[in-house]
Amino acid sequence: MEWCVHRPLGHMDTRKQQMKDTLQRRIDALRAELSTLSSDIWSRPELDGEETYAHDTLVRFFSQEEAQTWTVQSHYKLPTAFRASWGPAGGGEGEGEPVLNVGFLCEYDALPGLGHACGHNLIAEVGAAAAVGLKAALQENETELAVPVKITVLGTPAEETTGGKIDLIKAGAFADLDLVFLAHPAQQDVSFLPCVALDVVSVKYHGKASHAAAYPWEGVNALDAAVLAYNNVSVLRQQLKPEWMLHGIIKHGGMRPNIIPDYSELEFYLRTPLVKDLCDLKNKAEGCFRAAAMATGCRVEITYPYHAFHNILPNATLANLYESNGKDLGIQFPEQPDTFSGSTDFGNVSSIVPGIHPFFYIGTNALNHTEEYTEAAGAEVAQLYTLRTAKALAMTAVDVVCCPDLLRQVREDFGLAKQKHER
Repeated sequence: MEWCVHRPLGHMDTRKQQMKDTLQRRIDALRAELSTLSSDIWSRPELDGEETYAHDTLVRFFSQEEAQTWTVQSHYKLPTAFRASWGPAGGGEGEGEPVLNVGFLCEYDALPGLGHACGHNLIAEVGAAAAVGLKAALQENETELAVPVKITVLGTPAEETTGGKIDLIKAGAFADLDLVFLAHPAQQDVSFLPCVALDVVSVKYHGKASHAAAYPWEGVNALDAAVLAYNNVSVLRQQLKPEWMLHGIIKHGGMRPNIIPDYSELEFYLRTPLVKDLCDLKNKAEGCFRAAAMATGCRVEITYPYHAFHNILPNATLANLYESNGKDLGIQFPEQPDTFSGSTDFGNVSSIVPGIHPFFYIGTNALNHTEEYTEAAGAEVAQLYTLRTAKALAMTAVDVVCCPDLLRQVREDFGLAKQKHER
């Protein structure tokens, strides 16, 4: 289908542009409702796994959107997850008939003490806006589709800690999705950032309490073990590859100065560019933790309480389409950074489904996870950038669903990325 790539404007190109115009008008028409959706979530920040109000707000939005055309499942596989589905458009009602299922993801968990300092209320808004925009475009142009198309919105809680998307993957929530889209607030517009792999390690030392002044020799000091472990890790950093990272805190170090601490606890984040390298870094870190236990006579427990986050796999076709559509909307894409140290459970999604996770500017240079970014995520000025990003995502989906060649290229990119990162 040569019309998909660089040829004079023809019938299908015209229809695609009409679809893109339709979805933009629909998103613009819902501007007030979408802004309210985001504002409501922003004003009631909830921590991971506790996002009851955000869940109910999004469920209500899709349940009431345009004559109740969405099939909405609340508490979908997780207490604060949901699923909203529409379609298929262009056929696909028959059993066994292939359907292209396009997924949009919403996040909505906040940070302790800061609220929505990572702008997850805007992620929820982008996902909702892109989904309803694409639906409007498909409804008007069902006969132009190369394959029947379904839209699925997944509400994915607990991104900041436990990785709700990974729990949803394990529960089969992504099994029928063919493409996934999510956009995250940042300081600039970028079609792809190489988010790194992450694992969280919990280290607990068990010693023996004793009076710190009268007979300290009877005690086994768990705080000493924690301090040694922390310093061991600090020394280890000199021997690590530049892009490998460890950072942590001492969560518990004792009760009172006159009691030899019989318990201490640390938590470290371990990051590497590729998930396959996490095992090596974990082995090195565990050596530091065990050495501290041996030196102090403490017993050590080393556990990994959360899911490991994978690095995001790139998809050049989707990224290029997103940039092209974004530029048509006035989005400017500065030179893409070579490195990025953030992590997300979308990386695990990108390992099983082709997808894109661009970042978008919201009108501020404030940094994520700060009070200033919390304020910016709830500001009216962020709405222009948020809805523009939603349009670009939906327009990218239009390109793919209308062009089998592009869909094939997306899937080829996905396969090649998996092979490269599994070597």
